[in-house]
Amino acid sequence: MSRQLISVAAALLMLTAAPALAEVKSATPGGFEVGGTVAIEAPPARVWAVLTAPDAWWSRDHRWFKASTLSLDLAPGGCWCERAADGRVSRHLETALVEPGSKLVLRGGLGPLQGQGASGGLTFEIKAEGEGSVLTWAYIVGGYTPGGLEAWAAPVDGVLLAQLANLKARAEAD
Repeated sequence: MSRQLISVAAALLMLTAAPALAEVKSATPGGFEVGGTVAIEAPPARVWAVLTAPDAWWSRDHRWFKASTLSLDLAPGGCWCERAADGRVSRHLETALVEPGSKLVLRGGLGPLQGQGASGGLTFEIKAEGEGSVLTWAYIVGGYTPGGLEAWAAPVDGVLLAQLANLKARAEAD
């Protein structure tokens, strides 16, 4: 079974098991939009600190290399990169906009979308709510892939849903 099919199958499994924090907002052959909100019982500064340290919350099941680390350079054009000890590297996303503590915009194709003619913008916004925070996010993808991009919407939504559940747990734990 190809790595792409395994990733899609795993994402579908997570979609059915994860709490409802996201939704497919639209899906067409030319692109899709997924997004939602996550209530987090932690102040915005804590949520920002966790969000910008992806190695702490992005699942090892959704990385290209088994023993790898993820890092995020917040400079314009900075890399959300995965690095393995043997020198393998993957640039998953790049930094497009940073408003420290409140907004992060990244550009690129996550996972198997890297090998397709598709790219997107992944936006995170953090707002204080009571003693906690609300993280609003959207991933808008456009481009071309054989068979169309609409089939990718639910699996990508499922993967992001699982990652954001991890982020929430991590932010609330410390």
